[in-house]
Amino acid sequence: YNDSDIDVVNWFHPIVKNLVNNYINNDIKINFDNNIMLITGPNMAGKSTYMRQFVITVIMSQIGCFVPAEKAKLKIFDQIFTRIGASDDLAQGQSTFMVEMSETAQALSNATENSLVVFDELGRGTSTYDGVALAQSILEFISEKVKATTLFSTHYHELVDLEGSIPTLKNVHVKAIEENGELKFYHKVLEGGVEKSYGIAVAKIAELP
Repeated sequence: YNDSDIDVVNWFHPIVKNLVNNYINNDIKINFDNNIMLITGPNMAGKSTYMRQFVITVIMSQIGCFVPAEKAKLKIFDQIFTRIGASDDLAQGQSTFMVEMSETAQALSNATENSLVVFDELGRGTSTYDGVALAQSILEFISEKVKATTLFSTHYHELVDLEGSIPTLKNVHVKAIEENGELKFYHKVLEGGVEKSYGIAVAKIAELP
């Protein structure tokens, strides 16, 4: 353990690895100067698995359990805040988007620089311009005020340009290549952002008529 840098090598999800064939191990490197990781890439490529894998690894490590990696250098987190998936609370009059915003507000109000924040595709339940504006302002707020270690996945590729204006933000992407109309997933997280989500190709895989 140390106070800032995170370096986990040849690392995997302890459950998913046993359920799928040809599981691809990954690395994750985060340091104090770049503590916001913006993750782009297509659906089905592994963004959510990568983020949940990190949360599980942190919990396993802090309870003194086996860590699913060849090598792991981690910091101690005081709290973990997540916004993953889509759910509503209709009985309480809360839409999916309202629940998303409420959970995000709770995280931004209570997280510290020693917390872990994991946001999966914030801003999907409103218009594109509203969603992009919310996502960008949340990233800026985390960088300037909260300073928590953050994993933030998105299909708003406009946010990739924020690496130049938010000093603590670093782009990574899950590799995928479209060849002859077919989408090939590599499930490997690499540095840099991407400009496509391949939504049409994923819909084709789902046999959308």
